[in-house]
Parts: sequence; C-alpha cells; structure tokens
Amino acid sequence: MSQLFLRTLRDDPADAEIDSHKLLVRTGAIRRISSGIYSWLPLGNRVLRNVEQIVREEMDAAGAQEVILPIVQPLELWERTGRDVAYGPQMFKFKDRRETGFALAPTAEEVVTSIVASEYSSYRDLPVNLYQINWKYRDELRPRFGLLRSREFLMKDAYSFHVDVEDLRKTYAAMYEAYERIFARCGLTVRAVEAQAGEIGGDINHEFMAVAPVGEDDFVWCRSCDYAANVEAAVRSALVAPGSSVDASIAAPEAVPTPGMGSISDVAAHLGVPENTLLKSIAFDVGGKLALAVVPGDREVNEFAFKRAVAPLAARLYTDEDFARNPAIPKGFIGPDHSEVSIVVADPSVHGGQGWVIGANRVEEHTRNAVPMRDFRIDVVADLVIVASGDSCARCGGELSVDRGIEVGHVFQLGTKYSTALDATYTDDAGAQHPMVMGCYGVGVSRIVAAVVEEHSDENGITWPEGLAPYDVQLMVLAGKGDAGAGVKDAAERLYRDLQAAGVSVLFDDRDASPGVKFADADLLGMPVQIVLGAKGLARGVAERKIRATGERDEIAIDEVVTTLSGR
Repeated sequence: MSQLFLRTLRDDPADAEIDSHKLLVRTGAIRRISSGIYSWLPLGNRVLRNVEQIVREEMDAAGAQEVILPIVQPLELWERTGRDVAYGPQMFKFKDRRETGFALAPTAEEVVTSIVASEYSSYRDLPVNLYQINWKYRDELRPRFGLLRSREFLMKDAYSFHVDVEDLRKTYAAMYEAYERIFARCGLTVRAVEAQAGEIGGDINHEFMAVAPVGEDDFVWCRSCDYAANVEAAVRSALVAPGSSVDASIAAPEAVPTPGMGSISDVAAHLGVPENTLLKSIAFDVGGKLALAVVPGDREVNEFAFKRAVAPLAARLYTDEDFARNPAIPKGFIGPDHSEVSIVVADPSVHGGQGWVIGANRVEEHTRNAVPMRDFRIDVVADLVIVASGDSCARCGGELSVDRGIEVGHVFQLGTKYSTALDATYTDDAGAQHPMVMGCYGVGVSRIVAAVVEEHSDENGITWPEGLAPYDVQLMVLAGKGDAGAGVKDAAERLYRDLQAAGVSVLFDDRDASPGVKFADADLLGMPVQIVLGAKGLARGVAERKIRATGERDEIAIDEVVTTLSGR
C-alpha cells in the first residue's frame, strides 16, 4: 500500500447522499471530475474489471460474441429510427467541422443493426448475438447518487438477430438465465420484473432490480405467486367496471365552496369525508385535445398506463403553460364533466355505486354526489392507478407488496422496429425478404458496483463479496522497531510473495502507520479476508485472520496461510 495510488477519507463527501457514493469516494475507488462524471482510481478500477470479467464469461457462455462499437455515432442513423427526437435533451449531440451531426452513444441499436444489415442477408446467417462492454453517455439533468444516476457509465449491451420470434425467444431465455448467473456471482439480491420498454421499444421486456431502499424505482411483487413488475407496468386484479351498478338513491349533484383548498387532503378535511370519496382528474394533452385520467383521490395516476390506454394517440401531461393558455381549465379544480374534455379514461374503481366529490370546473369549488355514467361520461376504462402494497394480484389474487430497487439489467424482445427502419433484412429459403427479428440486452456494469456496495456494507465500510473485491486478502504487518520488527517485516513479505505465487491477490499494508489506522482502513476498504502478522504471533508461528463480512476471527499457522487461502 505504500506504493499504491490511494487516499482514503475519514469523512463522508458533502455531496454524497447514499452509502455507495459515500463509501466509493471514501475508499478512493472513484473521484468526481464534473457533475455526473467520475474517474476510476486503482481500487475502483479493479472492481470494475472484476464485474466486466463476470459479465464477459457469462456472455461468452451464452453464445454471444464480443465486439467494440463506436461511442461517437452518426446522428443520421438515429434520425432514421426517430430516436434522436425520442431521447430528447438526454442525448449529447454535436457537429464536426464539416457540420455533420453526431451523438455520444446512449445505446447502440442503430449502429449494430446497420452493421449486421451490411454483413448478413440470408436466413443461413442467423441467429447471431453480438455484445460490447463500453461507455455510454446520457445528459442527465440532475445527476445524483454517485454512480446510480451519472452522465457517463459503463454498460454491457448485447443485440441478437433472428429469423422469427420463436428463435428470438430461445436467445431471450438464454440471456435471461445468463443475467441471473451474473447477478448471483456479483452477490446481488435481484428480482426480475415486467417493465416498460421506454425509448428502447419492444413488446416484451424485463428489468432486473437489485433490492435496495435507496433504489430509484419501485417494483411490485406478489407474496403468493411469481408475479413481479416495475410499478410503471404493474396491474392489480380487475374491479367492478364504472356504471355497472349505479345507485339511483344518490342525491343530485351539489356545488360546494372549497376556498383555499389546494390539495385532495385539504378538500377531504374541509368536507369531512375520506380522501377515497374524491375523484382526482389529471389533465393530459392527447392528440392536441384535453383528456382526463380519473382515479380515486387516495391513489396516484400511472402515467404510462394512461398512455397505453389512449395509444396509438400521443399523450403528455398538461404543463403549467398549458393551463395558463386555457383559463377555462382551472388547475386543481377540473372535473370529468368539463365541456372541453375529449376523452375521459377512468380506473375501474371509479364505480357508480357511490356519489363522488369532483372538481366543479371553477376555482375554489367542488361538486358533491357526482355519479359516473349519470353525471359524467367515461369513454375508456383502464387500470390507471399506481399499484400499492395491499392491492390484489391480477394473476392469483394474492397480496401485492411494493419494494424499491436499483435497475442493474434490462432485456427486450424488440421485434422488427430497428430492422425495418434500417433495412436489416434476410432472404428465406423461398427467396422472400423479411426484416430481422431483434432482441437487446443491457447490464449496467458500473451500476452493479454501486448496487453491490449498497447491499454489502456496514457502519465501518464496504464488505466486498469474493470474486468482486479489488483483492482477495488484505495483509497487515504490525512491526515494531529493532530486530524484532525487521523479522516481522521479512516474514510478512515472504507471505505476501507466497500468496501471490499461489494465485491469491493481496493488498499488502506495509505502511509505517499505527495499528488503529491500518485496522480502520482495512474495514473501510473491505477485502473479504484480513491477515494480521505481528511480533507476538510470529513468535508463536501464527497469523490472525478476520472475515470482513462477519467479523469472525481466528488464528492460522503461518505455514498454512497459503494453502488455507488458496484452497491448494
């Protein structure tokens, strides 16, 4: 360690919010260069390379072939698929001196598809599965959480090409299983969940979520079956459809003043009713017209579910600018009976068996006793609410729970979206041309490092899993002065060389530092095994061993340390 480029920190960095960010900086693994951009220093780089190696071994075993694709990509390719617009300001774009447009790669579907299209044209060429481990770039508006939301990140992305969906599903299953092995080898607790496709596209896809309280994504899982989904894609069991049982005894609608009431909770408290008796009407622009998503007041609208319900029409949430341009649509007081509403999409829980409180379409006023299909129409019924813990599973009726996670992998069945746009076709045995059927498969290599630290750390530092740690062993020499100290140093150096010769990677703390400093740094850095050699132990022919993850300690005969740690 006396020669290692390493500086540990005693205090957490001021800008760090989560454990992985704090510890990776404190251990000298990474250093911030700019917002969302980090340098990987020697210890961090060793961990990153270990993750890479695990990913590479599993990709090779699954039949994928490694390539290197350019980070600087022609914007023209992205324009052909329309994703130059879909990615929006997240894409780094620039022009060269000839005014030709380029982008820094956020992913590589366009490039790899164009390459395969130029090389392969027959059904005999397929399937083929190509992968790379390379840096990606996304211009995050507010980078945070260290490696979890950064502008530059290391990613493994693979792309497979097939003659049909059946063949794609075989590779998809093989890659899915490879991902399970990757995350298990990295020591991560991961759950695969159904997910939204986002900018990538495709009909079927799964995210791999590392379970972590600091995760940016919520996911839903069933306690009784294997159903699991990202909260954006999750659904609950079907409820009674609106209007199916209108209660004729409900009184006529009644306007009630709600002065200064800016929230559902304010209105409910003012009227003395539960929040779930109010209706929340969220405004969207759908094809240039006003549309509403209507859910009970105690639930939140799933924006993705609404967009699925009105597809293929394009939909976006109303902005403050939209409300400013349309004073007849009062923000916070709009109701589903508004005369300008073109489409009303309601959750199944908005039934006709009760009177609801809705916005009166006038500022500081609501309407009581509004009944769907009597007092306002519903055009589309769709599961619109964000699923919550305690909801019932759509698959088995069991209880659903919600946890948080870090997305460390994502696999997609893309279909022909990119092959059609980029003319990646093959000729079948009858001479007919067809677009290639594609899959793509991503792993966040640098994200895995952060996720592992979130799961494998304690109050003293990191507890790296075996196989991922920068070194297998941290060897500490506690040598005093004089001949005895020199003897301890000599014995420690011999042990260091013998361990290396046996294939054990060793971080040798040969610094002239106090035992307290060495022990604190060893716990902070988190190598799986610590070996301590001091004068008293040397005199007895033993070294002390500590298992970092458990704190368990014992003594090993010095002449047995190599065989014990190397398994030889």
